[in-house]
Amino acid sequence: MTLHTFARGTVLAIGLAASLAGALAAEDERGGVVAIGGSVTEIIYALGEQDQLVARDTTSMFPPEANALPDVGYIRALSPEGVLSVNPKKIVALEGSGPPESLDVLKKASVPIVLIPESYSREGIVNKIKAVGAAVGAEEKAADLAKAVEADVAAAENRAADQPDRKRVLFILSMQGGRIMAAGDGTSAAAIVEMAGGVNALTGVDGYKQVSDEAVIEAAPDVILMMDRTGDHAVDDTQLFSHPALAGSPAEQHRNVIRMGGGYLLGFGPRTASAIEELSAALQNAD
Repeated sequence: MTLHTFARGTVLAIGLAASLAGALAAEDERGGVVAIGGSVTEIIYALGEQDQLVARDTTSMFPPEANALPDVGYIRALSPEGVLSVNPKKIVALEGSGPPESLDVLKKASVPIVLIPESYSREGIVNKIKAVGAAVGAEEKAADLAKAVEADVAAAENRAADQPDRKRVLFILSMQGGRIMAAGDGTSAAAIVEMAGGVNALTGVDGYKQVSDEAVIEAAPDVILMMDRTGDHAVDDTQLFSHPALAGSPAEQHRNVIRMGGGYLLGFGPRTASAIEELSAALQNAD
């Protein structure tokens, strides 16, 4: 073997080793992800990148396989110790995750945190999918998914807009202690109701707020919308309509109650088009 051939072979081997090392490093950087936020986790699965996940938060319950991952706590009450216990290489968290003090501790621990923007619209879903895709190194797949979801949501909204009778919908988050906490302006619930062809009954109130009986009576809802819950948070129709603010309302007179899964209804992720279709159909079938 000539010196020239040997040298050439050595350079080639070094180049291949460097390429392999680079590929392994890139692959290594793409793993070890903790997903915070149900829609974030759902998008990662929809992109086919679930193998990167090492943990998720309590709200990440879809798809069902996600429940097999370690749970690091509730999105708005994260414990730094719980998150760090899974040795994360990256945290991909929905905007509003916290508390801020916990995020500060995680940042000081040199764990990269990518915050995913949240807005309750078709454009917001598209931006969220692309942001998650960029965070997990799957930009091309995210672009394809975003395009498909955008088309599906647009079609669902267009069909819902044809409703001849726009029902007034009151979304009730909870009724603890007999106080109604309902969805006002700027909430995910108000947005999904509008996208499904309804009208949010509670206006002039921002966010999810405990509201007076007088405000509920004035809202005069045709339909009550709630999350489908079990256990201590469950409220059956009898409990619901025995509340003095709802007794006698159009919703009570026709027993119009719609219950849907919280993440499905309010997640603003890949399943939103289906949620719009289901809610729209339920509103059309309400008396």
